[in-house]
Amino acid sequence: MPSLKNFRGLLLLPAALLTGCDLVLLNPSGAVAAQQGHLIVVATVLMLLIVVPVMGLIVLFAWRYRNSNSRATYAPDWDHSTQLELLIWAAPLLIIIALGAVTWISTHTLDPYRPLQRLDARRPVAAGTQPLTVEVVALDWKWLFIYPEQGIAVVNDLAAPVDVPITFKITASSVMNSFFIPTLAGQIYAMPGMQTELHAVMNHPGDYDGFSANYSGAGFSGMRFKFHGMSAGDFAGWVQKAKADGKVLGRADYLQLQQPSEREPVRRYATVATGLYDAILNRCATGNELTPGIRDHQCSTTPN
Repeated sequence: MPSLKNFRGLLLLPAALLTGCDLVLLNPSGAVAAQQGHLIVVATVLMLLIVVPVMGLIVLFAWRYRNSNSRATYAPDWDHSTQLELLIWAAPLLIIIALGAVTWISTHTLDPYRPLQRLDARRPVAAGTQPLTVEVVALDWKWLFIYPEQGIAVVNDLAAPVDVPITFKITASSVMNSFFIPTLAGQIYAMPGMQTELHAVMNHPGDYDGFSANYSGAGFSGMRFKFHGMSAGDFAGWVQKAKADGKVLGRADYLQLQQPSEREPVRRYATVATGLYDAILNRCATGNELTPGIRDHQCSTTPN
């Protein structure tokens, strides 16, 4: 008996082949992305309830009422049918109502700013569970990930333990980008001077692709990274590997890092300057130059 995931893949295989889409969107490893994939399938099926009959009827009418068919009824004065009018208007209206209800509910349930209520369809988030916080900075053209609780930072490499909620705090250094790990959750924009958020969880170990989904200049195509879903023990080892590297990400180091560069290799930093992410967010990472619109104390209280 084919599984539901296989059915989803077969259902949207023609569309995927035509558009070049990766079926990872329909077979994700994260609970949030799985719900989003389910919404895609439900919305597609609801729309096909109208599209398929209409396409079939077009072929049927063209064949039945072709010029050479002498047995077809010829009624040049026919102009109205109450039954047909009810069918033509009622069916799409019901589909729109159902599609709107499903979309409205899913939009609120999958709000990226909303903390997770469950790890997957069968497991709620246990009371008192502390999410893993990751501060994300989109640079030109690379990604900086700061782990404030672990005290480390990594360039173009991201990891998290499976079945642990993750809170991403996302900003950018210069132009707008879009933080996107298809198998984890939907894309979230990274904008300078602003913070967006994403709550997600990875349910299966593995190495997954992440990238920017918003064009941001010459090095955009190489703005990619790997997301590693790990066991708790492996994640602890990954953190220790960063600490063992010995590098320090201070204010001056960040100013060098934020300079435009392409296809940067993975870099690890054992320690991070206190308040660095807040300084980046408030557009005052230099410590001596205020951005218009930012209150003085937001920059002046950030340590060098």
